[in-house]
Formats: sequence, structure tokens, C-alpha cells
Amino acid sequence: MTNQGIITKYTDGSLNVPDNPLIPFIEGDGIGPDIWRAAQLVMDSAVENAYAGKRKIIWLEVLAGEKSFQQSGTWLPDETLNTIEKHVVAIKGPMTTPVGKGIRSLNVAIRQKLDLYACVRPVKYIDTVPSPMKHPEKIDMVVFRENTEDLYAGIEFEAGSSEAEKVRSFLNGQMGTSLPDDAGLGIKPISAKNTKRLVARAIAHAVENNYKSVTLMHKGNIMKFTEGAFAKWGYEVAREKFRNATITEKELYDDYRGKYPEGKVLIKDRIADMLFQQVLLRPDEFDVIATPNLNGDYLSDALAAQVGGLGMAPGANIGDRCAVFEATHGTAPKYAGLDKVNPSSVILSGAMMLDYMGWREASNAIRTALQATIKSRIVTYDLARQIEGATEVKCSEFAREIVTHM
Repeated sequence: MTNQGIITKYTDGSLNVPDNPLIPFIEGDGIGPDIWRAAQLVMDSAVENAYAGKRKIIWLEVLAGEKSFQQSGTWLPDETLNTIEKHVVAIKGPMTTPVGKGIRSLNVAIRQKLDLYACVRPVKYIDTVPSPMKHPEKIDMVVFRENTEDLYAGIEFEAGSSEAEKVRSFLNGQMGTSLPDDAGLGIKPISAKNTKRLVARAIAHAVENNYKSVTLMHKGNIMKFTEGAFAKWGYEVAREKFRNATITEKELYDDYRGKYPEGKVLIKDRIADMLFQQVLLRPDEFDVIATPNLNGDYLSDALAAQVGGLGMAPGANIGDRCAVFEATHGTAPKYAGLDKVNPSSVILSGAMMLDYMGWREASNAIRTALQATIKSRIVTYDLARQIEGATEVKCSEFAREIVTHM
């Protein structure tokens, strides 16, 4: 195997991953460099252990965030976006959101500019991790959150502005509303095209990974033509693309007398506020959950709290042309450079990346070794303060401990 990396490509709609792929990475801001070094060590060791040197990731750093701004005066260079799209698979640490500098969010900008329409966040309990739940072992869900519209494409007009007054006057005068003079106004678009491609990816994931259900989360009892339409379009794409693989709840009870038929994916929908209750009380009834943007933001963080917090939560942003895997937490600048913070989020995101690449032997090695390390109670400070008899170690030491368990 040559040390020169080869670019991963899509061939006839399938991902073609070489044995030595060249993978771009953004180390991230704040704690980003610390947790990236730890994650890179774990990923490289897992690949080495799984394939005995026959496969190897060749890492390519690309710049974004504070490091990029310091070097070039640009928060998110076009070169970085072009490189990620060209190489198909990339991974990143947490990035700061510049305040008052024109970009609403670097994370959002990357997702929208690369059309990474599916934010995918698996939530599964790792034994020994402290949890507020009585039975966290029942939690095994994957949230598919729409990434390009709803609040991410939201249009706002500040209260008292001339723009807000124009919109208010039109709505009050032409559409029969009665908005007050001092109202700030916002518009959130939800479309059939973007909803259907998100839900289709969620259903395909359920079919490929033997999950039993896909739940469409929405607030359609109130917002009927945006949130309600999300559920309607979700059912439509299930019929259009997955008719032989799916059934609805109505079909379950009308045709199967309520007995789940093996080999089918149950498509159901739940009102957003009701679903928050049910994932707490009956988590084992939910597998894959597809949601508009804002609902998914709330739900994925709430689910992460049930299994130990964002420090244990991986994530990915996936489109039809490329995918970016990422830590789901923030930059925690007060811990920057202290070699202190739990790197599990970016490590598990790396495992998701390896799954996406088809390198499941390596991803399984990571998850098994991480589980063994936590069960041995050798953990970073955030877990050590909650686990009786734990030994607190640094971020880098935690990564090395994971490697010893491979």
C-alpha cells in the first residue's frame, strides 16, 4: 500500500473507498485540537488493528473557524468547502460561532453550502455512563433531522423595522391577520422536496439496519401546512419509494391485527410535545425518528442527556454528494489546551464515519474498546465525578486507554 492518499469517489451511486483514502479534517476551535488528537489516535489504531496495515487513513487538514480566520481573515474558505466536496468524506471538531461577523453559524454554513440535508444523530446507551434514566439500556434511536430549511432557512424581520411593518401591513390587510405593531416576524419554509429526501434517507437507514419503525415528529396539530405537511409528505415518500418494505399504523391494525410483521418498517407519526414524553416513558418503542430542523435540534440533545450528555453524542451531516462527521458539543474555550475534556463525541463520530465508509470492523473495534474503557472506570473528569471508584485521566490518556482495550 502506498502512503499517498487516494480520493474517495461515488461510482454509479455507490461509495468507492480506497484502502488508503485521503480524508479532510477540521480540528476545531477551543478544545478542538485536544479532542481531535485523541480521536485521531483511536481511529488510526482501530484501522491498524482491524486490517493489519492493509488499510490506512491519510489525513488532510483543511481550515475553518478561528484557525482559518487567524491565517487568512476568512472563517470558512471556499477552498475548504471545495476540498470536502471533492474528497466526499470529512470529519470535524467543534467550531466557534463568530459573533457579529456575518456568518450565523459555521456549522450551518457548511451544511447548507454542501447541501448536507440530513443531520444524523444516533443515541445509544454505553454501559456504566451515568444517566438520569432508570433503564437507559432501552435507548437505541437514530434521529434524522432536516438540515437545510425550517429555522435554518428562517427569515426574520426585527420588531419596529420598515421590513417588519411591510410584512405586518400585508398580512393584516390582505390575509386577515391581526399582528400587533411591535411584533418581530419570522418565516420558516418547509418543502415537499427537502422533506421527502430526508425521510427517504431515514427509511432507507431503517431498512438497511433492521430497525422496526420510523417516527415522523411534527407539530402539525397547530402548524398544519409546514409541520403537518412534513408528516404528510413523509407518508407519501414511504408509499412512493418503500411500499413493499413499510406499513402504516392503520395497516398494522387493519391488516395484521396489531401484530408487527417481521421484515417490515412501521411508519408512524407523533406530535412533538407528545414524543418528548414518550421517549422518556417508552424509549424502546422508537427506533428511527425523522424531524424538521428545530424539532430535531431539541430532541437529539434531550436524547443525548438520557445517555450521558453531549460529550457522548456523535453526529453526521450527510448529503447526496458528500458527508461531514462531527462532534455535537461546543468548543468549551475555558478548557482549551488543558488536555481535559472527554473526546468520546468526536471518537464516536469517527466510528460513524468508518461505518459510512464500509469499514465496520474498525468502527466496531472503537465502540467495543470505548465501552470496555468506561466499564474499567478509567475516564475523563466529566464521567469521573459521577462514577463511584473512577480514576480520572486526561483526554490524551483516555484515548490511549481505549487503544489498549483493542
